[in-house]
Amino acid sequence: MTMRVLVADDAPDVAEVVAFGAQMCWPGCQVSIATNGDEALELFEKAYPNLVVLDIEMPRRDGFEVCKRIREVSQVPILMLTVRDSAFDKVLALDIGADDYLTKPFDHIELLARMRALVRRATGPLLVQSDMDLVIGDFVINFATHDVRVQGEPLQLTSTEYKLLEELVRNAGTAVSHRTLLKKVWGPEYAGEVHYLKIFVRRLRQKLGDDAERPRYILTEWGTGYRFTSPQEIRTLIPSKEAV
Repeated sequence: MTMRVLVADDAPDVAEVVAFGAQMCWPGCQVSIATNGDEALELFEKAYPNLVVLDIEMPRRDGFEVCKRIREVSQVPILMLTVRDSAFDKVLALDIGADDYLTKPFDHIELLARMRALVRRATGPLLVQSDMDLVIGDFVINFATHDVRVQGEPLQLTSTEYKLLEELVRNAGTAVSHRTLLKKVWGPEYAGEVHYLKIFVRRLRQKLGDDAERPRYILTEWGTGYRFTSPQEIRTLIPSKEAV
């Protein structure tokens, strides 16, 4: 399968650097370059990219708006690449669906590493090859197909959201530290990025229909990390059909 990358940046020199980096990562890959938000959305519909690299400050729809529009129809990995380095912008980008955030000027090696990591999370080898579903209460996950359902309804998860959820589920009933989750899901270089973890846990809870004050699935272990509820616990949290 030919790798396809969409780069949206109104600075031609930056777009060329990212395009060159994509060719270094995946020789022969097809790179589409957009110089504004409208063009980015048009190319997204035509190119079906496996990875999107978005600037924020673009004419005719900024990167935030483009990210939101893409997330309405696709779970493709999205890397925000921007000069805006405030914590507010980073949190906003991750909240609306971006998978990673890198500020300019950037180290070229770090850019390549982050691009590869995003694609690896989306298309990397599966840990389990099985058609069996794991059922915990009304939560169902299939590790082979990455299918996740709650009360029979399928969840649309990004590759990062799925990998975080899988890591928690595989350790159901056991607290997993912030550092361990960051290293397993994002990579060793993200071990200190606790804000990434908090934002993605919040996104997962929203999709699972979890109340952050009284979560059924992802429980906070204060000062430690997070724990996915065990089958024994969930029986006391979710009424059985017979009890309804």
